[in-house]
Amino acid sequence: MALCFLAATVFWFFNAINKEYSTNLRFPIQFEFNNEKFVQAKMLPQDISLNVKGNGWDLLRSSSYGLKRPSLVIPIERPAEVKKIVCSTLPPVLASQMGRLQINYVVTDTLFLEIEPKDVHKFKAVVDEKSISYKEGFGRISPVVILPDSVHLEGPRSLLHDLPDSILLTYSGKKVGGNFRESIEVVTNNEMIKRDPPVVEVMFEVGEVITISRKVRLEITKPSFVQASLSSDSVSIQVQIPKDHSSDFQEKGITASVDLRGARKGTMNVRPVWKGLPPYAQVLRADSIAVTLF
Repeated sequence: MALCFLAATVFWFFNAINKEYSTNLRFPIQFEFNNEKFVQAKMLPQDISLNVKGNGWDLLRSSSYGLKRPSLVIPIERPAEVKKIVCSTLPPVLASQMGRLQINYVVTDTLFLEIEPKDVHKFKAVVDEKSISYKEGFGRISPVVILPDSVHLEGPRSLLHDLPDSILLTYSGKKVGGNFRESIEVVTNNEMIKRDPPVVEVMFEVGEVITISRKVRLEITKPSFVQASLSSDSVSIQVQIPKDHSSDFQEKGITASVDLRGARKGTMNVRPVWKGLPPYAQVLRADSIAVTLF
């Protein structure tokens, strides 16, 4: 009886699957455009739902459980101008790619696209020094060297134009107590942007440091016909210097200046420009001042 039941089931299955049916199937899609000049700004649609008619075997092979799921190609002649595709217009484009299946209608309503001209820009690499923490009593005692010092980014034009002029490199390692030499990844937070190179090398010397806080007299440059009222005639500065330079650090040559030429009347907060600091001195904190022009 079991053999009879199995034979009947197989016979019924083969008889049923040889008939024609209509059903909804999802097909993977690819958009065909000039990849040398254009690039997707956002992830493009990955599939489309069609109501198709065909032999049971063909439908089974084209289903998500089958071994053969053809990828349908949708050509786009003017990628930057096409923002959406009304799917009811696609059967003539897809019909020749369906093999022995026939399209009854397209279930998906609209495909939304974001394709832009490809662009390449060069950005200066800058280390976010706030992301680097040091062991007690240690700090940076030499200029930061970045190899290479700039990065080429390739991607959609609008995304590149929205980026700042420099790429900020962030270090997430442990506290630093010796000379620093690390490979840091260039992060853009957008998978549509390609980086060249994706990683740069950052290095600088680390040693014992001391912190010095001082008040410096403020120098103002302004037109003669403009009067200015300052919240203070001096400004505080906190600098970090290598311990080895503590004896030769000269404070007298340090000046703080504010250029008010071209500034509008009213009250504003301004940050002075520091001059006379030795190259080994690093500004940790500097106060701003309130200025009123009238």
